[in-house]
Amino acid sequence: MKKLFSALSIAMLVGLFGAPAKADTIKLAVTDLVGLEELQREFGEFVTVLEDATGHEIEFLPVTNRTAAAEALRFGKVDFVLTGPAEYVVMKKRTNADIVVGFSRPDYFAVLITLAENGYNLPTDLKGQKVALGSVGSTSKHLGPIQVLADYGLKPLNDVEIIHTKVPVAWEALKKGDVAAMGVNHINFLSLRDKEAASGGLPPGAFRIVGRGPDLPNDVLMVGPHVDKSIVDTFRTAFVERSDDLIAAILAGEDNKKYSGMRFISNIKDSNYDYVRAMYDTAGYPEYADFIGN
Repeated sequence: MKKLFSALSIAMLVGLFGAPAKADTIKLAVTDLVGLEELQREFGEFVTVLEDATGHEIEFLPVTNRTAAAEALRFGKVDFVLTGPAEYVVMKKRTNADIVVGFSRPDYFAVLITLAENGYNLPTDLKGQKVALGSVGSTSKHLGPIQVLADYGLKPLNDVEIIHTKVPVAWEALKKGDVAAMGVNHINFLSLRDKEAASGGLPPGAFRIVGRGPDLPNDVLMVGPHVDKSIVDTFRTAFVERSDDLIAAILAGEDNKKYSGMRFISNIKDSNYDYVRAMYDTAGYPEYADFIGN
């Protein structure tokens, strides 16, 4: 009888006041997206599924740049931040935030591309030449390619002339012979090469990869040290138990097609990012305490 009375009491309370409220609102930022509209377009469906999986209401916190995201995390203004490998090492140093889960990106590595007819075969052949790279501070379009040069014994800041520009501009410069090589991530290269052939331009065989780096560390969802451990555990569990649903939701965003074929990785160590720290050293920022080009 007591159990029946308790059940009826709860039912009456729900009827009077509605269903129990969700847990405290969680704030989420994504470092490579600016503006609430863009966040909603790319990650709106993902957040809806994550809310259902965790029971927490999630609110986007738009940030203007990587430094703003790091400061928001440091001062507890945001709880979770989705960011890339280059951003992670700086945020870790400035905030001591932890990794919740990794977002793997298949075929995510840096390559150095040349025209096959120019006779370059190794990164060392590029000494004294112009090399076009993407935006300053990008893991796969700047830091990754210069580390490939360094891995072959070159000193990128002295041995080549680095030109930073947008990827499509670098591609055209490579085809015209204005630069000897371009550095970019592998998926970008394949996309550019396919579009080139489809438009009646140079065939795939006109290009050569003369150097590639190892697969880059994963993008990560970071959590600030101010967030209660029970909440973090709830989110980690959600990424395991609702993995397929969350991946499908991520891929609803057009920019997030880079995650096609992904999986969530839970056993990530901070030491996995030491290669990225080496990139900062190569770029002339051995303390990796500040974002490059922010």
